[in-house]
Amino acid sequence: MRLILRETAAPALALFASASTLLCCALPALLITIGAGAVMAGLTANVPGLMWLTAHKGSLFIGAGVLLLAAAIMKWAVRNAPCPIDPAQARACMRMRRAGTIILWVAAIAYVIGGFFAFFAADLLL
Repeated sequence: MRLILRETAAPALALFASASTLLCCALPALLITIGAGAVMAGLTANVPGLMWLTAHKGSLFIGAGVLLLAAAIMKWAVRNAPCPIDPAQARACMRMRRAGTIILWVAAIAYVIGGFFAFFAADLLL
């Protein structure tokens, strides 16, 4: 059970945190860039947590980075852990490892995209 937690739960938590960086910074930039300012205004009015995320983006990125780093360390720590001998369980174990690795990479990419839009895009694009 601990192996499953390390293989999938930690990367999933990191993905959730990284997705929030996209919501705070990349989504508003995208909507305004494509001329959907009214959609952004409607989103801001109906989802008050969106403005909170934007106002606290520094803390959000630190928290997401810590979760992402913790998930990567957990994945690294169990990289050579043995899978069960039973063929069905071994296949499931390998699938979980692959899924956890993919989730971790998606989380890292989301984190980098969110960070670009939060801290660099305004300076580069304006």
